[in-house]
Amino acid sequence: MEIVDALAKIRKDFPLIDNAKDVYLDNAATTQKPYSVLEATQDFYLSHNANVHRAAHSLSADATNLFEGSRLNVQQFINANSSNEVIWTRGTTESINIIAQCYAVSQLQPDDEILITHMEHHSNIVPWQFAASRTGAKIVAVNVTDNGLLDLDDFYQKLNNRTKIVSLAHISNATGVLNPVEEVIAASHDIGAIVVLDGAQAIAHEIVDVQQLDCDFYAFSGHKMYAPTGIGVLYGKSSLLEQMPPWQGGGEMIETVSIEKSTFNVLPYKFEAGTPNISGAIGLSAAIDYLATLDRAMLKQHEQSLLQVATSDLLQIDGIRIIGDTSQKTSIISFVMNGMHPQDVGTLLDQQSVAVRTGHHCTQPLMHHLGLPGTVRASFSFYNSHTDLQRFIEATIKVSNFV
Repeated sequence: MEIVDALAKIRKDFPLIDNAKDVYLDNAATTQKPYSVLEATQDFYLSHNANVHRAAHSLSADATNLFEGSRLNVQQFINANSSNEVIWTRGTTESINIIAQCYAVSQLQPDDEILITHMEHHSNIVPWQFAASRTGAKIVAVNVTDNGLLDLDDFYQKLNNRTKIVSLAHISNATGVLNPVEEVIAASHDIGAIVVLDGAQAIAHEIVDVQQLDCDFYAFSGHKMYAPTGIGVLYGKSSLLEQMPPWQGGGEMIETVSIEKSTFNVLPYKFEAGTPNISGAIGLSAAIDYLATLDRAMLKQHEQSLLQVATSDLLQIDGIRIIGDTSQKTSIISFVMNGMHPQDVGTLLDQQSVAVRTGHHCTQPLMHHLGLPGTVRASFSFYNSHTDLQRFIEATIKVSNFV
């Protein structure tokens, strides 16, 4: 009863979830926001709104303290060695683009290799294509098994002394599969490659310790972890960030400017040109504070319970096939239904007030690799209940009866 009461209380922290008639199972796309995050962003504009770093007046000092305090909060949340290793970005996509354009382009030589996987989000493919086209490097993709797991045998076959960058999802956004990132990082470092982790899906479900992982870069988005949209983080080891040229030119990232040349600011500001998303950073910090008030081990247990029950119940429905049916995953279920296009399944579920996502989930190479046009994806958060799950299963059974 204790966990039931705790989860009921948590649902009341999220206004859209608490008041909604719909069942929201699209958390892998974006999570809902608790009152504390909404209040923190509103309070900034009501009581502290000023630009940061650039003025002598007290309002700007207040805004700067909130903004830089948020950076310190992120540092502690992911256990970075220094707040200088925390770069504010718009999200995971921009973070990976910065690595590709500022690190990869400055380091790669012709015939060097960038190792990715067939399960990657487009944001962890296209930036590397840009970098490869500028440097003459080659992109190599590791295979995925039929049940959606990283093919480790293929990984070790393709990892070689030409591999300079290994970039992969911590957790697949399409299937929820949890990759063996610790093993990948250790093996990659053994041959001198650096490792980039796309943490967009992991950050809300796993305790992320970048020093323990020993990854070289880690990227995530605020809106996947109960914070506002338009704010994200690039973590990088300071030794690598120091080597990299700036991402964009403009204010804040400079030390001196003349007509002839410019010199650049220290970390982390070298990568933060222009007025930042101050309220977004404060909202992200508030989301971290909110998570700190919760028993995250209990919440993960609840999410895994939802996943296990949903998996079992879906497999009882004729014509359902789960993509990524493995124990090595987090709270995402991706499935197809015989005789129905995923878009049609999603539309029929929506008519029953169940919100899921359909399509290729920005993982077209994975869908091609698995021979699928797309899937239906239901993704859970700790504010989802077993009642939500029951409504989802009942609605899916009704959809299956249309076949």
